[in-house]
Amino acid sequence: MTSVLYDAPGPRAKARNWIYSGVFLVAAAALVWWVLSSLADKNQLDADKWSPFAEGQVWTTFLLPGLGETLRAGAIAMVIALPLGALLGIGRLSDHAWVRSAVGTWVEFFRAIPVLMLMLFGSAFYVQYTGVDSEIRPLYAVITGLVLYNSAVIGEIVRAGVESLPRGQTDAAKAIGMRKGQVMTNVLLPQAVTAMLPALVSQLVVVLKDTAIGGAVLGLAELLSTYRQISANYSNTIPTLVVIAAIYIAVNFALTTFASWMEGRLRKSKRTTDAIVPVSEFDVGENTGA
Repeated sequence: MTSVLYDAPGPRAKARNWIYSGVFLVAAAALVWWVLSSLADKNQLDADKWSPFAEGQVWTTFLLPGLGETLRAGAIAMVIALPLGALLGIGRLSDHAWVRSAVGTWVEFFRAIPVLMLMLFGSAFYVQYTGVDSEIRPLYAVITGLVLYNSAVIGEIVRAGVESLPRGQTDAAKAIGMRKGQVMTNVLLPQAVTAMLPALVSQLVVVLKDTAIGGAVLGLAELLSTYRQISANYSNTIPTLVVIAAIYIAVNFALTTFASWMEGRLRKSKRTTDAIVPVSEFDVGENTGA
């Protein structure tokens, strides 16, 4: 049996697939067993290592305040980076060459610099040229670095999302007398939102995770940094990191689930497109510490 994209596997191919799947499951089970055995040998699976997380004190003193700081830094950075990135993306599509050149230079410059370096520059700037209190300075520096880097990436996402639309959309809008600004705001951007949404959500997840860089380098009291205090009090570094990783997974899963629901609603509406902007197009390199 043949489809448009591939030939359906025959009996031998199906048998090989079952064998490969079985080998993979056995290897995965062996890896899990080895990891658990190693943890058990180091007494990391003992009840006293995990029992603190069943108490409210660890959560109210360390984990929940750290999670709140992570969400605060990430939310503020998102609120600033999203509209700024939209403006940068629209600027890259400008009919004026000087606007495209200026915005393109800005975008490429901040995309090429690691977000850690931007945070360090932000911290040094606030120390030298502002009177920001030292207690709040790490939060300002982290937000500054996240906004500068992610707004540049979001600008590229917006540009690619608009350019993924059929050329006829612009031609039809101009044919009925719409100006450039009207075409962008009333025709192109509403349709491009659906195409941009997967890449945008992926970048927002990166924003949340990159707040951990500020905790490691600048002393921001975010979620990951709380493992030092917890492990110092309970001597359970690995269980603490496992719990913190589970919290990150839960938060990011909630964000992606909400975005998937929103994308489904948008695709059911009339102002949508089947185009999708690939996330990999905007990955310049792995962020330091992310």
